[in-house]
Amino acid sequence: MSLFATKSLERIKAESEGGEHHLKKTLGPVNLIALGIGAIIGAGLFSLTGIAAADYAGPAVVLSFVVAAIGCAFAGMCYSEFSTMIPIAGSAYTYAYATMGELLAWIIGWDLVLEYAVGAATVSVSWSSYVQKLLHMYGVTLPVSLTHCPWDTTPGLINLPAVLVVLAISCLLIIGISESARVNAVIVVLKVTVVIVVICVGFGFINKANYTPFIPDNTGTFGEFGYSGIMRAAAVIFFAYIGFDAVSTAAQEARRPQRDMPIGIIGSLCVCTVLYILFAHVLTGMVPYRTFHGDASPVATVIALFPSAALQTTIVIGIICGYTSVILVMLLGQSRVFYSMSRDGLLPAVFSDIHARFQTPYRCNLIFMIFVSLFSGFLPISKLGEMTSIGTLLAFVIVCIGIIIMRKTNPNAPRPYRTPLVPLVPILGVLVCFAMMASLDLLTWIRLVVWLAIGLTIYFLYSRHHSHLHIDTEKGVKKR
Repeated sequence: MSLFATKSLERIKAESEGGEHHLKKTLGPVNLIALGIGAIIGAGLFSLTGIAAADYAGPAVVLSFVVAAIGCAFAGMCYSEFSTMIPIAGSAYTYAYATMGELLAWIIGWDLVLEYAVGAATVSVSWSSYVQKLLHMYGVTLPVSLTHCPWDTTPGLINLPAVLVVLAISCLLIIGISESARVNAVIVVLKVTVVIVVICVGFGFINKANYTPFIPDNTGTFGEFGYSGIMRAAAVIFFAYIGFDAVSTAAQEARRPQRDMPIGIIGSLCVCTVLYILFAHVLTGMVPYRTFHGDASPVATVIALFPSAALQTTIVIGIICGYTSVILVMLLGQSRVFYSMSRDGLLPAVFSDIHARFQTPYRCNLIFMIFVSLFSGFLPISKLGEMTSIGTLLAFVIVCIGIIIMRKTNPNAPRPYRTPLVPLVPILGVLVCFAMMASLDLLTWIRLVVWLAIGLTIYFLYSRHHSHLHIDTEKGVKKR
C-alpha cells in the first residue's frame, strides 16, 4: 500500500458511527466558543506576553499578536471548511488522512501529542506556581519537596499541585463531555471577567513613556528586537492560539457541526485576539517592557500597582481558573486525536474504548492522565512554549495545504462552510505560519525533528502493519 493512500470521506464518516458505543453529541455553538476561549486564554496571555515583550519585541508585542492572529485567521477558515465536511474527532489528523494520506496523517497525529499532552503538562506547572502564590498571600507556604521536581533549580521530590490538577481534570473528562463543557464555561466567564478587569483598571496606570521606543532596535540588551523580533515573538506567543485547533477535535460531539463548528472556531479566535491585543498594550504600558525579562508571571508584576489587595487576590484566582480550563481543553483534544488514530488501527484499541455509561474514551483519558502527570510532577519543562508552537504551526501548514488538495480531489463534496478565495487564503496561511516557524531557533527545530523521528519509528514498526486501510487494501489485492 502506498504511504500516501487516503481515506474517502464516506469511509471516514461511516467508521465514526461504527462500534457499540459512540461519542455523545451534546455541544452547541456557545460550548464550542467557550472551549476555544478556554484553551486560548491561559499560559500564552498570563506568562508568554511578558517574556515575548522583554526578549523579542518590546511594546510592539501587540503587533506580534496581530501577526499571529492573521496566521490563525487563514488557518481557522481552512479548519472551518474541514470541520463541516468531516465532523469527526481528530482535527488535523483526520483532515490529513482524507487529503494527503496515512503517513502525513500519522506525522500530524504524533505532532499533536506534543501540542496537547506536553502543553497540558507545561500549563499545569504554571498552574501550580500561581496556586502557591495565592496560598502565600494568606500566609501558607507549601514545602519545597512537594512543589518542585527533583531537577528544578530548587530541587524537591515532586510538583504535587501540578499532578493533582491533571488527575482532577482527567477524572472530569472521563465522567462526560457535557459536564466538562459546563465546568469549562463557568471558568471561561470568570477568567474573561478578570482579563477585562485588568485591562480596564490597568489603563489608569499606563505611562505613555513606556511605549518609547515602540519597536526597539536589534541592539537590545536581552534579545532580538526590530522587525525580526516581532516575528520571533509572534512565533513564541503562537502557543497562546492553539485553542481553536482544540475546538475542531470536538467536532464529533457537536450537535450541528455543519453550522456550529465555524462559529466555534472563528468566534473564539476573534474574541481572544481582541483581548490579547488590549492586554498586551496595557501590560507594556504599565511598566517598562524590560521589567518582564525572565518573568514568567508578568500579571503578578503589574497588579502589584493596584491599590486593592482584594482585587489582586481576585485576579490571581482568575489566572488559576484560566490555567485550569487550558489544561481541560488540551487533555480533551489529545484524547480525541488518539481516539481517532486508534479507530484507524494506527494505535492499539485501548485508546478508542468508549465507556458504556459516560460515552467518553475513558481508557485513553486514564493513559494520558498518567503520562501528563509524570511530566507535570517530575520534569522542569523549559522552552516547551516554543516547542508547542512549532508543532501547532506545522499542523496549520498541513491543514492549509489540505484545503487546496481537497478542492482538486473532491470538488463536488458538500461544503456547508467554504474557505474564501482558494487557493489564495490557504497559501497565505502557509506563508505566514511557515515564516513564524522559520523565526524559531535551531534547537527548537532539532527537538521537532527528533520527536517526529521517534513517531516515524513507531509508525513503521507497528502502525503501518495494523492500519485498517492497509489491511483492507491487502485483502482487496488477494481477492483480485
